[in-house]
Amino acid sequence: MNNTKVIKIGNIKIGGGNPVAVQSMTNTDTADRAATLRQIKRLEKAGCEIVRFTVNTYEAAKNIAYFKEHTSVPLVADIHFDYKLALESAAAGIDKIRINPGNIGDPERVKKVCDSCRMRGIPIRIGVNGGSLEKALLAKYGGVTPEAVADSAVRACAELERFDFDNIVVSVKSSDVRTMIAANRLVSRRLPYPLHIGVTESGCGEQAVVKSALGVGALLADGIGDTVRVSLTDDVVKEVKAGYELLYALDLRPHIDLVSCPTCGRTKFDLIPLAKKLRSELDKIKTEKTVKVAFMGCAVNGPGEAADADIGIAGGVNEGLLFRKGVPVCKVPQEEMIRILTDEVRKLVK
Repeated sequence: MNNTKVIKIGNIKIGGGNPVAVQSMTNTDTADRAATLRQIKRLEKAGCEIVRFTVNTYEAAKNIAYFKEHTSVPLVADIHFDYKLALESAAAGIDKIRINPGNIGDPERVKKVCDSCRMRGIPIRIGVNGGSLEKALLAKYGGVTPEAVADSAVRACAELERFDFDNIVVSVKSSDVRTMIAANRLVSRRLPYPLHIGVTESGCGEQAVVKSALGVGALLADGIGDTVRVSLTDDVVKEVKAGYELLYALDLRPHIDLVSCPTCGRTKFDLIPLAKKLRSELDKIKTEKTVKVAFMGCAVNGPGEAADADIGIAGGVNEGLLFRKGVPVCKVPQEEMIRILTDEVRKLVK
């Protein structure tokens, strides 16, 4: 989002003002090509724009060409320890490689990975997290601190740069939200590369979504972050949905924004189930521009508080008031409110 270097990953570009991309990771055995491809296709169908998978065996690396043949979504090979698997992945046509230079070993091995990726135009994502910091940095900073995590990333970039490689994406993660936010802010000031952001090992359920919303959302609101992953202990497709909701909340992607009141004693109709039905209907509508829709419980919260909505309805006893940009249009029967509002949205997105 900020003025970072533009990096090309397969058929998409990140950094330098390009749209923030939503990413996820498979959790199948990558050596099982059928199961992994099924999951890649599910993620692609859900709108995932970059898919990462572990490459921990030569059998997994051999499947990369097969995956590339059967999907158009950019693929990332996650490599730990064995630099030869990075070389195999590059030769197989992977779109990006994720490594931590600190666990690859001898600098000559890092050089070989850089040379192979440079020759093929493959970017390298440097992945650093609080659980894999160098002992020297832990001693210097007295533990896992934002400064230690940021320093580790800067050092890793320098190691690639010394081999004349700067096709780099950086990721600094932590399961601690404050550490993750602070570390990314430090890195964004010190490095010119696009950032992949996320709260790692965030857990499951509402806890995980809230932690990710706080960490990722705080950075995106500051203009920091070029790809995002909402890490969930759950179905990986849910990560994609959550990622887009974060981008929608900050108006970083076109969407239909539903504003609805929480209800109170003034509400004279059963708004909550109707609002859920409306949300379900709106989710079926594709849009290339943001449209704000209001569904309000009474005249107090109607055209006044939702005056900036493109279209909206304020409900009452057996009827509702349709309004556009705060200006009343007409009254509509209560049983027709959802249909009429949905129809009006379809007209606006054309």
